[in-house]
Amino acid sequence: MRIRFGYVSTATSLWECSPSRTVTFKRYSELPEAERMQKLLEITAQNIQNTKRILYFNLAHEIEVYRLSSSIVPLATHPEVEWDFVTPFETEWRELGDLITKNKLRVSFHPNQFTLFTSSKNSITQNAVKDMAYHYKMFVAMGVQHNSYLNIHVGGAYGDKPASIERFHKNLAALPAHIKHKMTLENDDKTYTAEETLAVCQKESIPLAFDIHHHMANPGTLSLSELLPKIFQTWEHTGILPKIHISSPKNEKEFRFHADYVDLDFILPLINDLKALGKDVDFMVEAKTKDKAMLKLIEDISKIRSIKRISGGAVQIK
Repeated sequence: MRIRFGYVSTATSLWECSPSRTVTFKRYSELPEAERMQKLLEITAQNIQNTKRILYFNLAHEIEVYRLSSSIVPLATHPEVEWDFVTPFETEWRELGDLITKNKLRVSFHPNQFTLFTSSKNSITQNAVKDMAYHYKMFVAMGVQHNSYLNIHVGGAYGDKPASIERFHKNLAALPAHIKHKMTLENDDKTYTAEETLAVCQKESIPLAFDIHHHMANPGTLSLSELLPKIFQTWEHTGILPKIHISSPKNEKEFRFHADYVDLDFILPLINDLKALGKDVDFMVEAKTKDKAMLKLIEDISKIRSIKRISGGAVQIK
């Protein structure tokens, strides 16, 4: 079996390469009206350029899996701004998409924790739809919407988990079908366990992006070896490899917080269960040092007997 590794948003190895520069609405409002659009264009241009630099960095290191920043476009969904961020950058978006497509890179987005479908407030559902549409629009601008996914959490429980899950199913109907077909759900570290998230995924035909750290912080009743085959089944209709989020605790007291790097011992049980399952999978490393943590994890894993590094960003397990 093969495991490919990826990381989130920023290549910390590169100088001044944030793809998430922004401007607050307050600062935007204080600018002379004639300068506001120019500020949005300047920041977006820089973020797209830095994303391009990161993609070239990934190609140089043979890293095939990468989560794009959700903050490439400043104030994209703010109700008093909502500007056309595609037309001025059609060529630049397409350049990103060509790099992704020609090199068969796997990219994704992870909208923030406020993008949820469990609320009883219609405004929150509407904002969730708007945010998902914004991310999907970036996929379309790059021409990668057919093989790329948007990952969110189920949402809050609001003191009544069964009722909240029912609202999720009801509210999700507001999301256009073509966007829903490109979404995944992730188990979280406090509320919805992997089992509960799996049930939602099975009912909605949505792939489950399993997070091992969240599972350890918020376990259900099923063992890892029982969960993994069921999780992998949720990906079968997509033709895309299952993705697992990888991180380890900052310390015992701050168990839910991500450490700078990934503790190999923490994820060894997962690796052993995956080896028994014998199916290819992608890892998304969510450690604080991002690309550095990912590359170190590959080196650490490659030292295990029966595991061989086969590229800059992948290993083979016999």
